[in-house]
Amino acid sequence: METYQAEHLFRVLNALGEGPLWHPIEKRLYWTDILTGTLYRTNTDLTILEKTFLDIQVGAFAFRRNGGLILASDHGFMEWSFEDHQITYLWNPLIGQMGVRLNDGKVDPAGRFWAGSMDIKHQKAKLYRLDPDGEHHTMLKGIGISNGIGWSPDHKRMYYTDSYQYTIYEFDYDLASGDITNQKPFVVLPKDEREIVPDGLCVDADGYIWSAQWNGWGITRYNPQGEAVVHVEVPAQRVTSCCFGGENLDMLIITTSRADLSEEALSNQPYAGDVFVCKVPVQGQETNLFG
Repeated sequence: METYQAEHLFRVLNALGEGPLWHPIEKRLYWTDILTGTLYRTNTDLTILEKTFLDIQVGAFAFRRNGGLILASDHGFMEWSFEDHQITYLWNPLIGQMGVRLNDGKVDPAGRFWAGSMDIKHQKAKLYRLDPDGEHHTMLKGIGISNGIGWSPDHKRMYYTDSYQYTIYEFDYDLASGDITNQKPFVVLPKDEREIVPDGLCVDADGYIWSAQWNGWGITRYNPQGEAVVHVEVPAQRVTSCCFGGENLDMLIITTSRADLSEEALSNQPYAGDVFVCKVPVQGQETNLFG
């Protein structure tokens, strides 16, 4: 298996850094620190950070085709922009559910925003889809921890992670309708004393899946048959998600977490919670826009 080493990019000490996303028009990086309610964005050459504190926990977000963001949070789906900081509530499927928030999510090739939930009992989470016309759908039920999601370059397959099941699933995906069928395990990680858990993911232009590994100190690249072919080593234990960015979409950008790590553990990984980057010999797919 090929191995690469990620390099340190930003010192941010995120409690739960997540959801990195490269803006295809602005050419800059965004991500969220879920537990502190902080949204980050950079300049175009990845040297300057801007951060905004929100009074919500943003598990995922998407770029709107006509500007601004769609947020998936502990208060459901909403619109928001850096310019006016005004929140417009769109749909809250979490009403009446205690200890539940929306977690990871992404826009599909047809411009629909998918985001799933997680609950403290790891039994009743769901995967939702918000369409540009305002229609909304519950796509999956009985999820443990809804996590990384992505689509193949030919738009025929969807990959989706249930971290609680240690599993990345594969579905047949219909671009026109947004329907998913024929669910089957794509990668199942063994549950052992290390408890390496699949977290966020992205899919490159060759159709290979890059999966962040919570407690795994890295990112693993899988071929379309589910075989591990590349590992990116990260100097942080709890790797949460990844995306492709940069002018040529050949920079793998990686978020991490320092949540619930002991002082001893943190002393051995001073970069826990920071953002990393790895130049790789493949390109990612361009980020899809909502709308």
